[in-house]
Amino acid sequence: MLQVNNINSYYGDSHILHGVSLEVHAGKVTSLLGRNGAGKTTTLLTIMGYLAPRNGTVTYQGRNISGRPAHKISRMGLGFVPQERGVFPSLSVEENLTVAARAGKDNRWNLTRIYELFPRLQERRGNLGFQLSGGEQQMVSIARALMLNPEVILLDEPSEGLAPLIVQEIVEIVKRLRKEGLGILLVEQNLGAALELGDVHYVLSKGQVCFVGSSEMLKHDDGVLSAHLSV
Repeated sequence: MLQVNNINSYYGDSHILHGVSLEVHAGKVTSLLGRNGAGKTTTLLTIMGYLAPRNGTVTYQGRNISGRPAHKISRMGLGFVPQERGVFPSLSVEENLTVAARAGKDNRWNLTRIYELFPRLQERRGNLGFQLSGGEQQMVSIARALMLNPEVILLDEPSEGLAPLIVQEIVEIVKRLRKEGLGILLVEQNLGAALELGDVHYVLSKGQVCFVGSSEMLKHDDGVLSAHLSV
């Protein structure tokens, strides 16, 4: 569904991504791992059009979307859950969910389905964004991306700063989304969660892919774990 082919991205004169390539398939979780500063978030921002690659291509369902504006890429069927969550503090939960809602091909994600997946948000639907816990804000951020009815969703550090019980709740939600057939690109520092979820893992080091493989392969590659994931 989504292919990244040999992209090179820069911030000004700083060369961040060096020939990064990866693939995301329907009903699969592709995880993107690496230490802080490895280029994980930059990869997501390049895919979503916030940063144009200097060269290389990003292809979605056979169409080259490299460098297109972020709002157009989103309308094509890519959902993005940023690391900072981006919940509007002065809007209610329900207003946060509906502010950018978009009908998809089958319109499978609407408020009814969202509240089935996130019953806590239904309970809190009248609360304002600033009244929510970190875990609840993360749920709002994921749910709002789903309200765009995407085919692929990009998740940037969804477990960051959350208590272990909430992390496991987020893990179960991602599993549900995989069963729904979404393609998922997951950036995650929590290696345990990534290994539990990922069908294939890409490890970045200094803006380059240094490992591609399954959870079993990664768990037994002590060199990659120690050199690039601080394990």
